Amino acid sequence: MKKTTLFWFRRDLRLEDNTGLFYALQQEESVLPLFIFDRNILDLLEDKKDARVEFIHREILDIKAQLEKKGSSMLVRYGKPEEIFPELLEEYDIQSVYTNRDYEPYAKERDKQIEKLLKEKSVSFFAFKDQVIFEPGEILNGSGEFYKVFTPFSKTWLEKFKESQVEPLGEPKWKNLQKIDPLKEITLGEMGFEKSEIEIPSRVADKDIISHYDQTRNFPAKDGTSRLGIHLRFGTISIRKLAKIAFNLNETYLNELIWREFYMMILGYNPQVVDQAFKPAYDQIPWRNNETEFEAWCEGKTGYPIVDAGMRELNITGYMHNRVRMIVASFLTKHLLIDWRWGEAYFAKKLLDFELASNNGGWQWAAGTGTDAQPYFRVFNPESQTEKFDKDLKYIKKWVPELGTSSYPKPIVDHKFARQRAIDTYKKALDQ
Repeated sequence: MKKTTLFWFRRDLRLEDNTGLFYALQQEESVLPLFIFDRNILDLLEDKKDARVEFIHREILDIKAQLEKKGSSMLVRYGKPEEIFPELLEEYDIQSVYTNRDYEPYAKERDKQIEKLLKEKSVSFFAFKDQVIFEPGEILNGSGEFYKVFTPFSKTWLEKFKESQVEPLGEPKWKNLQKIDPLKEITLGEMGFEKSEIEIPSRVADKDIISHYDQTRNFPAKDGTSRLGIHLRFGTISIRKLAKIAFNLNETYLNELIWREFYMMILGYNPQVVDQAFKPAYDQIPWRNNETEFEAWCEGKTGYPIVDAGMRELNITGYMHNRVRMIVASFLTKHLLIDWRWGEAYFAKKLLDFELASNNGGWQWAAGTGTDAQPYFRVFNPESQTEKFDKDLKYIKKWVPELGTSSYPKPIVDHKFARQRAIDTYKKALDQ
């Protein structure tokens, strides 16, 4: 049996500028790419028309077709990695497995388990940095500890980025791909999923949008954001390429990429934030958790037009403008005093670009429980936010056409009352 090296695709669904794949082809002969539709993740998804699963499926078929043009193919499996790998070890003479690192708690645990399983069979396991410019542990303060505040983190990140001159990788040695006939595909239906009507944004980094990002990014009615979140999430675009474009074109856009790495670093060092407040004292807040009000928020029927527009945009498109994400998250956690974890889970279910670290970081920022140095009494006023960022109500009218008619609901709560209630509730909980 021919010796085989596996390259295991996960959150890096592209052939170009893919670190682990590049080094596998550089250092090994007979490299066979692998993708596992992971049941540990898929079984948790309630919506069987999940656009993200369809997107991954389509990308895998596309990569597989590209590999077949090079005389190779891709192993595609559906199951749990800890069950799939023993089967692969029976089928192939595997000498090593290459992959790219992931920093989420489940992924770290999975990789530890797979590495152990492979080592028992004398199979090498190599993991590389690919989905970030700097991974947890690379950007530290003067005392060698992780940064708890974004601004000093971003300054150090930027200094290091300028020094290191991160560049996309060159062309890999495609000749080292394993020569093999096309391998079997897995359909969406075989995994119990269906096609979704939701449209996936382009993976092309629009340089015009990026260069004007600082002027347009806060206005939800404008086409002023790159919409690349899903592509960064699943690695269909290279972070090295995008950071280079951002560095040359727009500091504010680059700053957003730094926020992404800040939250990955926070999650990497503090896995407990998945279900606990970053600031432990905030776990004392007695959330109201009114289910009827939560449902009104989910459906975009709160009587606050900018909040409702955001929630409806999310439900229909799988996307919500970033400024509006802050407004709806503040509204849920402050106006309604509903646990940030409820909102975070709803976003996780609906967002095409859902990424655990950023979603968690953003929700804890809005709730005041996270790394942000701002005190808890920052409560966004939906009306003044509308006045600033959607003055002509273009965005709102797109998603809330019944605004101003009798069929639009009355506000679920009075802003002034809700703001004071939130401040009093937080203060009382934190003073104990």
